[in-house]
This record gives sequence, C-alpha cells and structure tokens, in this order.
Amino acid sequence: MADLQTDLFPGFEALWIDGPGGRAFARAGGPKDGPPLLLLHGFPQTHAMWHRLAPDLARTHRVICLDLKGYGWSDAPAGDAGHAAYAKRTQGREIVALMERIGHVHFAICGHDRGARVAYRLALDEPGRVARLALLDIVPTLIQWERIEAHPGMNAHWPFLAGPAPEPETAIGRGPDAYFEELLRAWTKAHDLSVFAPAALALYRQSWNVPERIHAMCEDYRAGAGPDRAADAADLAAGRTLAMPTLLLTSDAYLEHVKPETGLAAWRRTFAPDITGSVIASGHFLAEENPEATRAALAPFLAG
Repeated sequence: MADLQTDLFPGFEALWIDGPGGRAFARAGGPKDGPPLLLLHGFPQTHAMWHRLAPDLARTHRVICLDLKGYGWSDAPAGDAGHAAYAKRTQGREIVALMERIGHVHFAICGHDRGARVAYRLALDEPGRVARLALLDIVPTLIQWERIEAHPGMNAHWPFLAGPAPEPETAIGRGPDAYFEELLRAWTKAHDLSVFAPAALALYRQSWNVPERIHAMCEDYRAGAGPDRAADAADLAAGRTLAMPTLLLTSDAYLEHVKPETGLAAWRRTFAPDITGSVIASGHFLAEENPEATRAALAPFLAG
C-alpha cells in the first residue's frame, strides 16, 4: 500500500471531472495561465506513466495528465455491440468536453500508444482544438492492422484483445498481473520491469486487476479493429491530413524494428505529410525508459 500512497506528481492537483463519458480523473500542474498541454497515456498503463516528464513540462505549460476512459481511476462503462463507447472518435469528443469543463478550448496534446490513437483521431476530427500534436511510438491504426495481417503473430495482443467477449476477459482474469507484466517486460528495451518506478507499477496493477477495466481495455482494442480502423480508412480515402504541427517520437527497440517502412514514412504517406520526428534510444515506454531524450525532443517542439 505504501507505493500507492507515493505522490508521483508533487505540486499537482487531483481533478475529478464529470463528462459525457462518465467521471474522469486527472492530475494537473504548472502555471494556470500557461499554455495547456494534455498528456494521454497508453496500454496497459495510467496517467502515472508521465511522472518523469510532467514536472519539467509543467515549468512552461499547464499540464493535464488524464486517465483515459476505462483506465486508472476514470470510469469504465460497459462496452456496446458496435464498440462505439471506446472508439477513439467518441473518446476524442468526450475529452474535448472534459477540457472545456476545466477551462481549455485549445490545447496541445502528447499521447503515447493508445493515448496517441485518441490524440490523432481528436486532431483529425477537431483540428481547431489542437495547437500541436506529439505522438509517441505508433503508426496509424489502419497501418498497424495491415502490418499485423501481413505478418501473422506480430503484436499478437491486438487480435487477442479484440476477440469476442468474454474470451479475452476470462483468460486475462485468471492472472492479470502475469499477463500484463509479461507484456511490459517484452516491450521494454531491457526486457525488465525495473525501468518502471515501483509506485507507478503499483498503480498499473491496481487498475488492471479490476474486471471492469480488463473489459474496458478489450473494448478499446475491439474499437481499434472496428470503428477506429473504419474512420482511418474513410479519412485516408478523403485525403484528410493533420492540420497542426505534428511530431513523432519512436523507439529504436520497439516500433522501428518493423521494416522496411519507418514510423515517419508511414505517417507521411497517410495523415501527416509534414510530420517531423526522431528515434529515441528506448523500448516502447519512452517517457519512462528514456525521459531525458524524450524531454529534449518534446520541449522545443512544444515551445514552437
């Protein structure tokens, strides 16, 4: 219990925000009149993943670290037949409403993994809301599914989690710590949980041991296979691209192992022809494994 009581965000406020998708939890810090920056975490984590970056970013920005719907301490409503509740378009609209409720109508976003998928969907759907967009270690959802289909066995958790309920929920529920910790190990550069702060890892475990949250994570991936992929395909066919300055940071030991196309190339031929970016010496968890290099790349981009 001591780890759960460790304050990973000293000086940050705890916010409970009521919105169209339920009650959401966030930590907020930095000057209240500073430019707002929304940080969105990935799977299977929570807002705690930003604890090594957020304090420094809060020197110049009003930083909001949000638990995505179904993760952390935010509400985890049941899914629906079409998986619309966890579609990134739905979540993007809900996040716009949440940000408005705390006084921000125009903001920068930095997202990792699933949070980056919510971030780019929000930016495509509501470009007037997003000042700058930073994406950590992803390619577009449509491209990711095409890669998986071309290379069976690659990122096997995607088709597994997107499988029909309650099959993955039941399998994971037999041993959530074993399942999720093996994924974390596999995706780090060192293949070791030691890269995660004990207090952060305790919060991840607290979240992923809740059956409703296991279901929510599966719904997140089911939405990825259904409405998220369809939204990408429709936008690609229509020639829609990201209108704001966009940065991509990828890991040399995870995403950039996929060849022959780099992450930057995938984005440039789809939704971000002018995207800039760099490769970070890290596994998938850039903000925790190599926060110094991640910060060094993010700070000048966010400063504009």
